[in-house]
Amino acid sequence: MILFELIAPIVVMFALSFLHADRVRALLALSAFAIMLPAVQLLLQDKPFPLLGDYLIADRLNTYVLLLASVVGAGVALALMTLQRHVQVHPRAYFRFYRFFALFWVGLEMAILSNHMGLYWIGLEMATLSTVYMIKTNATRAAHKEAWNYMIVGAIAISLILFGIILIYAGAKPVLGEEAMYFTALLGAADRIPSPFLFEMGFAIVTVGMFVKMGFFPMNLWLANVERASFYPVAALFSGILESAIMVGFFRFSDVAKIVNFSHLAGFIFVYALLTMFVVAFLIYRAKDFMRLFSLSGIEHMALIALFWTSGGTFAALLHFGAHAFIKPALFLSTGVLESQGRYHIAGALRGYRGLKGKLFWFVVGLLMLAIVSLPPSPMFFSELYGFGSMIALAKSGHHLPAMIAAIVLLLFLLSIIFYRFVELYQSMKYEGEAVEKRVYGSELAALLLFAVGALALLLPFSLAFLRSIA
Repeated sequence: MILFELIAPIVVMFALSFLHADRVRALLALSAFAIMLPAVQLLLQDKPFPLLGDYLIADRLNTYVLLLASVVGAGVALALMTLQRHVQVHPRAYFRFYRFFALFWVGLEMAILSNHMGLYWIGLEMATLSTVYMIKTNATRAAHKEAWNYMIVGAIAISLILFGIILIYAGAKPVLGEEAMYFTALLGAADRIPSPFLFEMGFAIVTVGMFVKMGFFPMNLWLANVERASFYPVAALFSGILESAIMVGFFRFSDVAKIVNFSHLAGFIFVYALLTMFVVAFLIYRAKDFMRLFSLSGIEHMALIALFWTSGGTFAALLHFGAHAFIKPALFLSTGVLESQGRYHIAGALRGYRGLKGKLFWFVVGLLMLAIVSLPPSPMFFSELYGFGSMIALAKSGHHLPAMIAAIVLLLFLLSIIFYRFVELYQSMKYEGEAVEKRVYGSELAALLLFAVGALALLLPFSLAFLRSIA
């Protein structure tokens, strides 16, 4: 029944997108909101909760991720209601966006809720292909070029993931047989896999594919280029929803890899993530516009989440994951106002607002800008404290304290560069440049408030207790 409720709003959204009538725009947004209802209902069920045999199983981790994604989807739908007031959008392109948004949701739900490696891959590929067409909604040469670039990079990444899954399946099949495709079976038999080298090679290739899809080293710029060329709701979908589906896969695969050979896992992830952070920190320092700045910052936070999760800081990783899922899409959606009238420079972006909605807008965006660099009381401030604590605890238990301290010092140095850049940009946005009047509409302000409330809700006692129960 819950599976039907998850699919029904998507089917309605897909059908309504063919009507091409202005009166159905509100219904399209309502269908996006309707996805939250079964996500909440699924969160309240006893876990594990089978949705489709052993293929789709809801547990605490993936229902948490699904709820985050559904809230982001609702916020994006609110922003879409006033998209044409900030940028030129052909009416047919607007409805085509929702058509592929519906297909995107099918793949997303399949990837997040899947207990089967094959279904996870299919869902991720479906979400990737539908996103290509959402990028092309912006009828510019740059958007069409970046859509092709995204398809090429996405094809490389998804091929790596598929090849890695094949190796993982081959490594576990002597023990599990056909059950080797299920995450739960792999987790239960991880200590009995007869070919750990084959599994580790598969895990490394899968991880590289997933990290490439999130803009990790060496392909750090393609994601920023795509999000710059797209409409800002597409960038919000990338940061708040698509990356969530990818990280769920990383969580699943790495849980098995921890049992197979934890030292190999930790070494591989730490080197990869630190190298990515090193490159991204200096790219952020040189960023000249909002979309690239926020996009590169998203890569930074995904690297931190991977480091915390690998270090055993499950609670820290999930808290940081949730905060990023709310704060980053809100900042992407705010660019519709910040960069209105073709103003892509940063100085004075938080000036020129009139009325209650305008003043509330710049206040919320200012707080989100400071929250993304982990200033208290941002959830990211607490997640990083717990995350660095888990890294030190891991080093003590493994007798690698000097190496871990060196890694933490490097991380703090890179994070200080990013912190300095964001504070500098905030000061420029608020106190420099000329004040040009900008219009803020109720639906986009509602989207920002929805995300701000969601981020604050992560710090409530019952939210923290739920995250600890996952850990």
